Amino acid sequence: MSDNQYLVEVKHLKEYFNINTGIFSSKPLKAVDDVSFSIRRGETLGLVGESGCGKTTVGRTLLHLYKPTDGEIWFDGKKIETKKDILEYRKKSAMVFQDPYSSLNPRMTVSDIIAEPLDVHKMYKDKKERQERILDLMAKVGLNSEHANRYAHEFSGGQRQRIGIARALSMNPEFVVCDEPVSALDVSIQAQVINMFDELQEEMGLTYLFIAHDLLVVRHISDRIAVMYLGKMVELADAAEIYDHPLHPYTKSLMSAVPLPDPKKARENKRIVLSGDIPSPLNAPSGCPFRTRCPYATDACAESMPEFKELSSGHFVACHNVDKIN
Repeated sequence: MSDNQYLVEVKHLKEYFNINTGIFSSKPLKAVDDVSFSIRRGETLGLVGESGCGKTTVGRTLLHLYKPTDGEIWFDGKKIETKKDILEYRKKSAMVFQDPYSSLNPRMTVSDIIAEPLDVHKMYKDKKERQERILDLMAKVGLNSEHANRYAHEFSGGQRQRIGIARALSMNPEFVVCDEPVSALDVSIQAQVINMFDELQEEMGLTYLFIAHDLLVVRHISDRIAVMYLGKMVELADAAEIYDHPLHPYTKSLMSAVPLPDPKKARENKRIVLSGDIPSPLNAPSGCPFRTRCPYATDACAESMPEFKELSSGHFVACHNVDKIN
């Protein structure tokens, strides 16, 4: 891996939370368990999986909003270790949060919300430059300048998310983590916001980690897609490849649930329904976490977690029986 090709590299990332199970006992909840991936400059990596699989925790740990339990995060060829590294890294990275209703301070005006990162890092000479920067960012995300002195509660969900995006872009970041940025919005607004992400990426040369559970949205915006299940990464490939040729049984089930616009194809499409419920991350099964719901599980699946390996160019999968299934 050349340093220039990859902007973000994640190696064996772990994020465990200690959960109290009794008065004097606690147990680690393995929200993210040994996850590795890289994101090229200017690309969008989609991260999908069911609720509770650890997608959001990956995004937050990646930006050091949570302190990683273990593993390495590299940015632009440099390992993020010290407080100084984290401060520099935070100037070049940002996050768009899922809920536009709770991620904006109700006591701050729109201009103060957008300028908050600029204020924290003291990125302007005087008030005039600060104001120009705010209006420029508002124009970029399709907000009118007269919105600047209003409060977040006066706006619709889509407009609030635009305010959140303007705040994320205020530091001119290179890397943006988008944590389900359209899941709280109406479908008609989702398309506008997704297209805006595309335009901003072209205009500003942004690199995205795009977390979502809507597979159609992810397919539209992503260059490559990674699939997570219960804290583990089970498959990673180009967007078209993972839709047309999913290899992991969990990915196959996810893809079979994607609605097809063509009625004839939709009728022919065989839905793969998984049995059982997702196990609790506190009591995850031994070996492969998917084995309790997998129709192809064998004894080997209970004994060890399959290696996340490259089967064909750029197509990674973690499954003991991948050759027998496909």
